[in-house]
Amino acid sequence: MNLANKITLFRVIMIPVYVVLMIMTNIPNNYLIAGIVFIIASISDFVDGQIARKCNMVTDFGKFVDPLADKLLVMAAMLCFVEINFIPAWVVITILAREFIVTGLRTLAASNGVVIAADKIGKLKTTTQMIALVLMHFSGLSETIYTVSIVLMYAALILTIVSGVNYLILNKNLFNVKE
Repeated sequence: MNLANKITLFRVIMIPVYVVLMIMTNIPNNYLIAGIVFIIASISDFVDGQIARKCNMVTDFGKFVDPLADKLLVMAAMLCFVEINFIPAWVVITILAREFIVTGLRTLAASNGVVIAADKIGKLKTTTQMIALVLMHFSGLSETIYTVSIVLMYAALILTIVSGVNYLILNKNLFNVKE
C-alpha cells in the first residue's frame, strides 16, 4: 500500500475518532477538539491527492476509497450537527440525496465509458460545506461564527441543489438508453 492510500486510510480511521469526540459531551471543549480532528482529516484529503498525482501513486483503491472517505467524513460531521440541533435533518437529507444521485449518475456514465468530472459548482459546494462545517465546530466561541457557519451551510445547500440539477441536465443523454 502506497503513502497516498495510507493517508486516505488515516482519514477513514479519523472518522470514528471524530464522532466519539462530538458525542462525548463530558469532555471539555469536545467540539473544538473534534473540529481540529475534522480539519486534520480534511487536510489529509488534499495531501493524499497531491502525493498520489505528484508521485504517480494513483491506484484503483485510491480512486474508490478517497471519494468515499470524503463523503463519510462530511456526512459524519453533518449528522453529528443534526444530533446537536445545529443543522436541520432535511438539509442533510437533501445534501445526501444529491450525493447519491450524482454518484449514481457517475456510475451510469462509467458503464457507458464516460467519466463525469467534478464541475465548478460542485467544487464550490464542497468548499462551502467544508468551511461551514469547520466554523460550526468553533461556533461556541462567538455568535458571529455561529451565524456565518449557518449562512454558509444554507449557501452550500443551494449550491448542492444547483450542482445536482446541473449534473442531471448536462448528462441527460445518459438516460436515452435504447433497449
